[in-house]
Amino acid sequence: MTHRPLLATVLGERQERPPIWIMRQAGRYLPEYRETRTRAKNFLELCYTSDLAVEVSLQPLRRFDLDAAILFSDILVIPDALGQKVRFEQGEGPILDPVAAETITALKPERALDHLAPVLETVRRLRAAIAPEKTLIGFCGSPWTVATYMIGGRGSTDQAAARLFALRHPDAFAALMDILVATSVDYLVAQLQAGADVVQLFESWALNLDDTAFASHVIEPNRRIVAGVRARVPNAPIIGFPRGAAGNLARYAELTGVNALGLDYATPLDFAGKHLPATLPVQGNLDPLRLVAGGDQLDRRVDAIIDAFSTRPHIFNLGHGIVPETPIEHVARLVDRVKKG
Repeated sequence: MTHRPLLATVLGERQERPPIWIMRQAGRYLPEYRETRTRAKNFLELCYTSDLAVEVSLQPLRRFDLDAAILFSDILVIPDALGQKVRFEQGEGPILDPVAAETITALKPERALDHLAPVLETVRRLRAAIAPEKTLIGFCGSPWTVATYMIGGRGSTDQAAARLFALRHPDAFAALMDILVATSVDYLVAQLQAGADVVQLFESWALNLDDTAFASHVIEPNRRIVAGVRARVPNAPIIGFPRGAAGNLARYAELTGVNALGLDYATPLDFAGKHLPATLPVQGNLDPLRLVAGGDQLDRRVDAIIDAFSTRPHIFNLGHGIVPETPIEHVARLVDRVKKG
């Protein structure tokens, strides 16, 4: 089998130099993405039109020597597939018709995979299109993060609507999480069967939870997804990215069973050595704004990150998604420095 450095790293094999991919590497900082985006009437149509989604997924690999392609989609295709109304407003981000305790039973998990068939077709076509040594990454949003949008109707800085819902309506919240866990398992298994080499769980809103809520809302659902996927795809490689988990990171890594742990940019570089098993692969964690600023500070930080994780399996990445104002030449500089040292 062709050696895929990024996949090998997820599975625990330290490489001579860290493989690299970039969260949101297919996005608005690329002029070719902006042109392709105009060919779809809205963002969800872009995600569901395989011709366009494949094109967008491949664009960053044509510009940069990245070690992976990631499926172009969105974490909110799951609520959309469940029958919740989802739309993306220019300048406002995603807007959903919020679920209520009494409307959760109206969700339709039995229709989800059929609805997501175009996304799975994109995965199949991507695996055929990318070079054999490149890793193909699939993903979904983790249940807590997806639930915050489903309950709150949009993103928020404190996820207060979802946090209160979970406290006031624990049975309804548990039912929603059960639906999201089961649907996520089906979706990730289908991605792996369609050709994804590894899948990532995006827990984008892991912050703002106390330790009890973090255990029940983040760790347990992610653990169930990992176990559910591996029951059907033995030894499936899975990256967990619990952004903002802070002091809960080690517990998340231990209890969920993910192969590799994504670190956000607020995680100190000495954290892994002090708190994580020496053999646990980590991914991260450059501040996206350092990539915007560029220059010598970018080089120094890249070197510091590589040095900090040099004794363990490490995938170089940002600590969150690349931002639209990022200069393309800074991305090229980053990739070149990681690749050549």
